[in-house]
Amino acid sequence: MAASKNNQFWKLRSKHGRDTLFSSPEFLWSAACEYFDWCDENPWYKKEAIKSGKKTGKCIDVPTQRPYTMTGLCCYLGCSEAYFRQFDTSKHEDFSTVISQIKQIIEVQQREGAIVGAFNANIISRMLGEVDKVDVTTGGNKIQFTGFNFLPVTPNVEQLIKQADE
Repeated sequence: MAASKNNQFWKLRSKHGRDTLFSSPEFLWSAACEYFDWCDENPWYKKEAIKSGKKTGKCIDVPTQRPYTMTGLCCYLGCSEAYFRQFDTSKHEDFSTVISQIKQIIEVQQREGAIVGAFNANIISRMLGEVDKVDVTTGGNKIQFTGFNFLPVTPNVEQLIKQADE
């Protein structure tokens, strides 16, 4: 049933908008720790072939560590990354310490996992925003490739070429 016209019920509301998902920084921290525990208790499984023995060639499931990610944390908490970022950028100063600690834990786990070979180092470095290329310029201008010149440059050679053309 539709609301009657010209109703004033909206004036009776004590607040507007969605409730915050995290009422306190402690609640956010405990939820993040719960996600970290879940990642540790639920590893990924990859298929590997047995290389020696009676069962050579048979594939088995090998557990591998699950990396902590902001996307995974937000999925686990049931919120979007934008909603999570708003706590960091808005006036929730009490949350900023907890959020920076969560980000540090995620980055350290990813970086150390890549170092010891548990995670693909190329993927982790891209996720962390690290770049492995160098932009070579001269005074802000890109270097133009004009081709190779394998002959030694001497003034006499240029004169000889001009004389041969005449």
